[in-house]
Amino acid sequence: MKLVLLCCVWYSISSTNNVIGKVVLTNLPFPLTVTIVHLGSIALYSGPVLALSGVRPQLEMDWSTWCKCIVPLVLGKFFTSLTSHVSLWKVPVSYAHTVKATMPLFTVILSRIILGQSQTFSVYLSLLPIISGVIIATVTEISFDMIGLIAALSSTIVFALQNIYTKKVMRESGVHHLRLLHILARLALLICLPLWLALDVPRLVRNRELTRHADFITIVLLFVDGFLNFAQNLVAFTMLNMLSPLTYSVCNAAKRICIISFSLLMLHNPVTAANVFGMTLAIFGVLLYNKAKQDAQISKELPTHHQIVTGPAGSIVNLDGAKAGVTSPTTINGFVISKPANNILFEHVFSNNNTQYIPLVHS
Repeated sequence: MKLVLLCCVWYSISSTNNVIGKVVLTNLPFPLTVTIVHLGSIALYSGPVLALSGVRPQLEMDWSTWCKCIVPLVLGKFFTSLTSHVSLWKVPVSYAHTVKATMPLFTVILSRIILGQSQTFSVYLSLLPIISGVIIATVTEISFDMIGLIAALSSTIVFALQNIYTKKVMRESGVHHLRLLHILARLALLICLPLWLALDVPRLVRNRELTRHADFITIVLLFVDGFLNFAQNLVAFTMLNMLSPLTYSVCNAAKRICIISFSLLMLHNPVTAANVFGMTLAIFGVLLYNKAKQDAQISKELPTHHQIVTGPAGSIVNLDGAKAGVTSPTTINGFVISKPANNILFEHVFSNNNTQYIPLVHS
């Protein structure tokens, strides 16, 4: 019941947030300004939430740990927020989120490049409807914009990498997810502020033509959008912390369906039947991908019969010479659940010999 309630809240907030964000960016075409309001809202509102939750806002880490764990997350938070707003400004909400459905594709690519991990045939097959759906949606998109497409893809790729480190930091350091959200927003705001002062402020002051549609209602909606973005981040971090990899990914895919449907209903952006088919096919591919990853993991966990012999000093080894119990790296829906052998890049992630869950699949 708690999960159902959280999902309903998450879907409602996210859908409303995206629609209002599109309205704001249409009348106030300054993605960097919207980004700074979003980051400022998270930093502002998360403080009282931390106090009510009894969580200290400070994070005690040495400088090397900060540089290794926190700094990449801060840069990722700023970049994904800015590029998401650029894509939302340039293309319809429905198309932007259809492009973001390519997350599983980047999951497979990153797993192959970073971990050297191959997937089952069914997993590779499930990527075809995702790719086909996004291509169809792109070709048939009436309001297509290349900058919007590049921004949406960039946001998706960096978000995948950001999730790797987010889950890693929460698992290894034990940091509370609300505290991590608060810290990331504050530091990302510090990065965004100088850029905003140098780029957007002069244009806002000198060229009133750019803001001719930004009336009082738009300004109010801008700050409402900021609050909704904080609420969305709050719920997303909470669900990321409490749910299993597969459950979170399925919930996220369903959320994307709600956002696309709600935006088409509220914004009335022109679409064709082929365009809707492409969107539907891409989201359906995401669901197939989740199912394929689950089936692959279940098949790995099924008991198998191996002939074993006793090796030197009484150790048990398989006939192929590998010690019993040592497995190759496996994932479920992009989450690493065992140590990748002989991978220097990820040795520090698994140095404590605890199971690590590293999500590669988003929002």
